[in-house]
Amino acid sequence: MSNELGLTVKPVCGISPEDEARVAAWIDTEEYRQKNFARQALTINPAHACQPLGAELAAHGFEGTLPFVHGSQGCASYYRSTLNRHFREPAPAVSDSMTEDGAVFGGQNNLHEGLENALALYKPKMVAVFTSCMPEIIGDDLTAFIKNARAKGIVPKDLPVPFANTPSFNGSHVQGYDAMVLAILQTLTAGRKVEGRCTGRLNLLPGFDANTGNYREYKRILEAFGIPYTLVADISDTFDSPNDGTYRLYPGGTKLEDAADSVNGKATLTLGAYATAKTFAWIKEEYSGVHASLPMPIGVAKTDAFLLKLSQLFGKPVPESLKAERGRAVDAMTDAQQYLHGKKFAVYGDADLLLGYVSFLLEMGATPYHVLCSKGSKKLEKELQALLDASPYGKAGKVYMNRDLWHLRSLLVTDPVDAVIGDTHGKFAARDAKVPLFRLGFPIFDRVNKHRVPLVGYQGAINLVTELVNKFLDLKDETCEERFFEMMR
Repeated sequence: MSNELGLTVKPVCGISPEDEARVAAWIDTEEYRQKNFARQALTINPAHACQPLGAELAAHGFEGTLPFVHGSQGCASYYRSTLNRHFREPAPAVSDSMTEDGAVFGGQNNLHEGLENALALYKPKMVAVFTSCMPEIIGDDLTAFIKNARAKGIVPKDLPVPFANTPSFNGSHVQGYDAMVLAILQTLTAGRKVEGRCTGRLNLLPGFDANTGNYREYKRILEAFGIPYTLVADISDTFDSPNDGTYRLYPGGTKLEDAADSVNGKATLTLGAYATAKTFAWIKEEYSGVHASLPMPIGVAKTDAFLLKLSQLFGKPVPESLKAERGRAVDAMTDAQQYLHGKKFAVYGDADLLLGYVSFLLEMGATPYHVLCSKGSKKLEKELQALLDASPYGKAGKVYMNRDLWHLRSLLVTDPVDAVIGDTHGKFAARDAKVPLFRLGFPIFDRVNKHRVPLVGYQGAINLVTELVNKFLDLKDETCEERFFEMMR
């Protein structure tokens, strides 16, 4: 055959239309599904990102902080572009642009030159350093590199430079987020603990959460209680700042002084147990006050637990305004339950989100039928299974741990569901299975403003009900026969 220039192009191999059709049909079979689930050495379209991306999100959550990638420029571009496409906001970060010579001789010169330039150009209040694959493989010693940078006067002695080792080749964005938050808190709180002193504040750690609306919902709930708080790490303004004609390199973020004084807080509460595992373990050893860990407050039951814990920790009754919100959420769910009752869902994503999705669907009488996590643990598997077992609507559900979105596709085409819940990467599998995808989680590239709509709290429950039910009603109107096209649904 010839291309548009008239040149003869010889195919590497010839595949007939009949062969294409045969294979396309075969990958939808139970036989292929069994072969697909038998593979061990290959991952296809995982439902997670890499550690450094999570570290960058954490760094963006602190006041005046410049995320600094110790590694190649291409890696830094990936982290930035992923955040940029999800939030449709700038994700300013720098890299010391390691290349082949850095891989041979080490990256200290790159790091020192990069720090010198970054401080001169961007004047941050803190530089958060994290690694990509290359420096991790060759074993760069960031402790020594940063110590040497201070000794040379490249880094001022009073400038915080927390660093985290975040190799891209293991873990996920969740572990990277955890590592960076831990490094930042360890750096800022060093020497700040005062015996007998209490700030009276709550330290709230939401974990890896790329929904700015959730952060604002947490603040609104705490302000309704009248509870002073430090939100760690607060990206609500970083990635949802007003467009008023002025560009701000460092909009929002947790105040460094508040983060430093968090070690003297009255209580510390994490709402992303799997996304803050190491940080919370350290906090329990080092922080004053009471420490507690809860799941993300998605759905009514988990929101109830969150509000009751706040009431217990600070001796305050649940505000009447929030009780009224609960009533409205229950009413909205009751009004809509007939449209979700009995429907089967496939859900995938981060551990903390999955626990919320499953709990909410069970509250609505729906079945979380395929529950898939591409980076999970035995503990998470048991926790998800316990949720399913505790409800009559969860009996048919099954948990698939450490599986990817190509596994999900096999599930969807051989054991169908009514809808899928997850991020943008699942759209191809959902399309092949001819079922709707509800885009929740991270990243979402192909819809706008999803990150501004809260999914936590009672208002989040109302938002979830509204989105799911109205989509099903839209589909019914769009696909029904003319005689069933009715005014009322």
